[in-house]
Amino acid sequence: MDEKESPAIRKTNSGHRVSHDAEGQGTMGHVQSLSRKFSPWSMLALSFSVLGTWATFAVDFSNGLTNGGPITILYGLLLVTFCNLCVALSLGELCSSMPTALGQAYWVSRIWKSSMGRFVSYSCAWINVFGWWTLAASQNAFMTEIILGLKTVSDEGWTGTSLGWLKFVIYFSITMLMTFSNVIACRKDWILRWFNNLVGAWFGGEFILFSLAILIAVGISDDLSFQPPSFVFGRWINDTEWSDGVAWFIGLVQSAYGLTAFDAVIHLIEELPSPQKNGPRVLWLSIISGSISGGIFMIVCLFCIQNLETILDPASGLPFVELVRQTVGPQGTMALFSIFVFNMLGQGISITTTASRLTWGFARDGGLPFSTYLTHVDTYWNVPARALWAQGVIISLVGVLYFFTEAAVEAVVSVSTIALTISYALPIFAVVVFGMSDIPLGPFSLGRLRPVINWVGLIYCCITTIFFLFPGKPSPSVLTMNWAIAVFGAMLLVAIGFWCTKGKRTYLRTDSALGEVFRAAQMEVLDSV
Repeated sequence: MDEKESPAIRKTNSGHRVSHDAEGQGTMGHVQSLSRKFSPWSMLALSFSVLGTWATFAVDFSNGLTNGGPITILYGLLLVTFCNLCVALSLGELCSSMPTALGQAYWVSRIWKSSMGRFVSYSCAWINVFGWWTLAASQNAFMTEIILGLKTVSDEGWTGTSLGWLKFVIYFSITMLMTFSNVIACRKDWILRWFNNLVGAWFGGEFILFSLAILIAVGISDDLSFQPPSFVFGRWINDTEWSDGVAWFIGLVQSAYGLTAFDAVIHLIEELPSPQKNGPRVLWLSIISGSISGGIFMIVCLFCIQNLETILDPASGLPFVELVRQTVGPQGTMALFSIFVFNMLGQGISITTTASRLTWGFARDGGLPFSTYLTHVDTYWNVPARALWAQGVIISLVGVLYFFTEAAVEAVVSVSTIALTISYALPIFAVVVFGMSDIPLGPFSLGRLRPVINWVGLIYCCITTIFFLFPGKPSPSVLTMNWAIAVFGAMLLVAIGFWCTKGKRTYLRTDSALGEVFRAAQMEVLDSV
């Protein structure tokens, strides 16, 4: 074997492959507790559906339209894709070197060479976990809005969309369905693998179905017409009170949200064979596939807009629903969105899967309250069921806010992009400041391009995070204020509180973690010989 080849990627038979993957996992400080049930293709299918780029762009269509219009939607997507690829490549190098479910937080703990390293790592873990919890909440909230919005397609005067108790019931039911599905899906290794293959294929097929349905409906109808290319590729719309420059950056939220959560593979890396090779590959492939499908779908939607004013202020509150209604009619809209909701269920299950593994990984390293209890992996269901149910309860609590004000729900779900972006920036910042001279590289390395790629990714994360905290108007009211900063601040206070009371003594200091950090140091010495 080559002196520099990692034990986890030795080219042996399949049986030895699993044992070497487990050996590599041991160097991260962990025992192989979960089976490597995913294939590279099923992991890519999961990442593609978790990103859900074209569907996310559709649901968040109003943000792009009002903050720059087609120019922001299309050209902003090109910029966001390039920058996100830089972020993914930076994280991919770290994933190739240190594949572990805790991901970004673990990398920070290894790279940050100061007394603050463990606290920064702990903060990164909390931010990352919170980002995935709120992402799952946002998916469930979107599904709630879509289900209620469909009623207004046939009855525009229906007022049920404003009933808080009804929204909570639907939201809570969806959350429990996501959780229960994840518990039973891991009973056999092939179930979750093939489920994600099915969801990925269905998601791609639905993209084609929606695109063709809208295009054909406009093309064959005498009453409908396509927008000119000058509108699709050159129209600027600023329906806000911000300057054009600020509106442009705020409009990037649509593209950023549709390409956020590509770290799903990082937190499921312990269930993927040959993680040091396959992990980085899935990271950048998921962004490229999401960007291509999302860009094509946005071009289709922009060409097929009929009444722009109605789409900007729809009865359902969802411009995409109004766009489909204008083109394929009420009955066609009901049929298409019935399929759409089914696919969002598949997406939600995949998001819940990823979030649960991160929750479990954080608990395993002593970072969460009741960590010992949450670390348990159910031997019958072959899944961290306790972490799943605890996470389900936390996500369900977001739905209680429907009883008070929907603005509070929107504040919680909107913070997911901000939290995940910060969790990406922290390990990249650690590499920029401290370097990777004492970290053995995996098979995927950026080489001489590392400084450029790291800086591009880091600057992007910083700029977008700032603008994503901006309110919709320069002088917002209490209802139009962007309360994401308040939600994020409250989360940090909770994290700091737990750090002071317990986390400082337990995080990365459990018996297993301490023993395996020592083994990691030994392995690094052997790899560098």
